[in-house]
Amino acid sequence: MLKTNETHKKELFSTQMLAVLGILLAMDVVLTRFMSYSVWNMRIGFGFVPVVISAMLFGPLPTAVLAALGDFLGAVLFPIGPYFPGFTLTAALTGLTFGFFLHRGKSIVNTLAAVLIVQFVLGLLLNTFWIHLLYHSPYVPLLATRVLQAALLTVVQTATIQALLPLTGRLKGSVAA
Repeated sequence: MLKTNETHKKELFSTQMLAVLGILLAMDVVLTRFMSYSVWNMRIGFGFVPVVISAMLFGPLPTAVLAALGDFLGAVLFPIGPYFPGFTLTAALTGLTFGFFLHRGKSIVNTLAAVLIVQFVLGLLLNTFWIHLLYHSPYVPLLATRVLQAALLTVVQTATIQALLPLTGRLKGSVAA
């Protein structure tokens, strides 16, 4: 029988991490569902902030879980339209992307890379495809209407993330696992 040294064993999700993720999950649902401008084909708001904070503190995997749960719970508890699992997949990929780029590297280059991927690949291309499938809207004209949203949110998210860097830097030592 193999013995494990408990002092060197690191938990994937510590109790403290789960508590912080729970708070961030609640913030995600409230900011996304109640404090965002939403119409059938776009949403503008600050629902990304709890995901970004989780990404900086905990990395890709916990953030992907947080983002997917936030999308699922928000869609089920406070629906804007029919639930569609494609948006939950996009949310998880958004968490992975932010976690990958923002957990270790806090440079403007990492921030821009994360935001550009999230906005133009996941938000613009993938979410537009999901809307196309869900509502049977023509893809290219729908894509054209969403370009301005992606450009605007790129600027807003980049500035917000850069403003959050000092705060999460102070939190990381006391909260992160």
